Amino acid sequence: MRNVCVCVCITDLFRAAAEAGPYDILKLYNTKGNIINISPQLAPNSPHSCYKLEVVAADCNSELLGSDPAVALGFDLSSMEKRLQSLEKRILTEATETPAIVYEMKRQVESFREKLESVEHLSWLGLFKDLSEGTHKPSPFYHKRTLRKTREECEHVREKFLQMSSLEVSEEVRQYLKTPTFDNWQWEDAEIMVLLQVMYTDLDFISTFNIELDVLQQFLYEVYRRYNNIPFHNFKHCFCVTQMMYGLIWLIDLRSKIDSIDLLIMLTSAVCHDLDHTGYNNAYQINARTELALRYNDISPLENHHCAVAFEILEKSESNIFRNLPTEQYKRIREGIIKCILATDMTRHTEILNKFKAILPVFDFSNKDHRDVLMMIMIKVSDISNEARPMDVAEPWLDCLLQEFFNQSDMEKLEGLPVTPFMDRDKVTKPSSQTGFIRFVLFPLFIELANLFPCLEQHIIDPVRKALDYYTEMEKALEREKQNRAQSDKKPSTSKEPIAHQEPGGTTKPVNL
Repeated sequence: MRNVCVCVCITDLFRAAAEAGPYDILKLYNTKGNIINISPQLAPNSPHSCYKLEVVAADCNSELLGSDPAVALGFDLSSMEKRLQSLEKRILTEATETPAIVYEMKRQVESFREKLESVEHLSWLGLFKDLSEGTHKPSPFYHKRTLRKTREECEHVREKFLQMSSLEVSEEVRQYLKTPTFDNWQWEDAEIMVLLQVMYTDLDFISTFNIELDVLQQFLYEVYRRYNNIPFHNFKHCFCVTQMMYGLIWLIDLRSKIDSIDLLIMLTSAVCHDLDHTGYNNAYQINARTELALRYNDISPLENHHCAVAFEILEKSESNIFRNLPTEQYKRIREGIIKCILATDMTRHTEILNKFKAILPVFDFSNKDHRDVLMMIMIKVSDISNEARPMDVAEPWLDCLLQEFFNQSDMEKLEGLPVTPFMDRDKVTKPSSQTGFIRFVLFPLFIELANLFPCLEQHIIDPVRKALDYYTEMEKALEREKQNRAQSDKKPSTSKEPIAHQEPGGTTKPVNL
């Protein structure tokens, strides 16, 4: 079907958009020829500066192609995929390792796939979505799930959790849960809730703080329910941070150094530290003047919100795991949780690390101020500890994080906001996103904690060194491949050119070599 373009004023534009059918595809261009969103926020134009409306296609009902458009269009995706896998194995066999260009091609294909699957909020398709908050606001992420979990989804997980919670968790799993090498990817959400219950049980919180089991289970369910369907800051991330905190408590024998109430603060802070995260960081919240930024006056809007949601859950008697504690203990716990969660704002990273470095030579576990700083350091380490895990556990988390970053930068471009440099899909590569972060953020933080607890050298610092080597090599390989391509592009053409050949008698004729 041929495209149809017309120039329209804004009144005619909205009339045309309103009359478009559900299967019509429209594109709108401004006077500069850029594609823009069809939305009520469009600036008025004049007869001399009309918008251009393009009808890309009409009545594009996918049913016309049947359930499998690829088959209808003559593509055998299955055989193509098998052929690609065969070629990849052949390359690996002949080259002994996968060439960097293959990684780069995969990255480019993945990037294009993400763009295609993120059309809900990308202006280059000329589409418009109402981005206002709502109970079932469509997620702007690739998986097309609603941002908030549905009631059916939550009830299904809750039922499985309650059925499993009475089962005995093996000693092997209990010990594995105490290690930084724990693999989160093999556990479903209901199983994760059981493992969180095990943590509260094995640290003796149930008996020490008189926590009823059904209340703990309701608390964990409410926490699960309030983590959103986003690529990175989701319920599995909550679990990873909590599991690392739990593992560190056992590795450095913190139970013998600080009292149980501080341990309860640390573990519960980890559980709640990213509640109701929507996938957009504080910079976006502030630049976009969101409700959270306005409510908290641009001061750690996300972290303040996470705290508020945590205490909303704890305000309900049926999910208040602290309900049997004296008022003074509750106040101490509340103060500690707020302090820990607010410490996860990365804009405070240098401030908190410098405090810890200052007290390290004279650190005293009996000093409350020293313990408070340690608790903040512990949750910070746990929050960004993925690279301390085995590579097959850590690398998928990096993919999830980059997906969330790229979604944000896409939105920033769409809304005309400052684009966060380390989130720009057009500038950031997988290795480049990690090498600087490991060198300048992870190492300085982890090394200072290991100065207080030397046993952590082998558990969290050695794996991070390996991760840095891995991404440094990947970055070098990509750079070499980039240079090779640049040199290739500069090479003169190898096509055969005619040259002059001297014939007897002084005449010449062109000869092709």
